[in-house]
Amino acid sequence: MTKLYDYNPADALKSDEAIELFLADAFETGDSAYIAKAIGVVARSKGMATIARETGLSREQLYRSLSESGNPRLATTIAVLKAVGFQLSGKRAT
Repeated sequence: MTKLYDYNPADALKSDEAIELFLADAFETGDSAYIAKAIGVVARSKGMATIARETGLSREQLYRSLSESGNPRLATTIAVLKAVGFQLSGKRAT
C-alpha cells in the first residue's frame, strides 16, 4: 500500500526566486481566486504571524482574505506582497 502525505506548497517556497516564479505563474492565469490563494501560500511560507505583524492585519483576516474563496482588497494584496518583498507591477498583455 502506498502511503500518502499531505503536501503543503508553502514548504517548497524556500527562495525569492521560487516565490517569484510561483507568483508570476499565478498572475498569468488571470484567475483572481487562484491569485489570492497563491499569495496566501507565499504568506504562509514566510510565516502568517510575521505577515500579520508587518501588515497590521490579523492572522484570521489574512487567512480568510487569501483563501480560494476569499476576495482580498487591493490594499491587503499590496500590503502582503510588500511584506514578503514583492510588488505589483503592470506589463503589457501579449
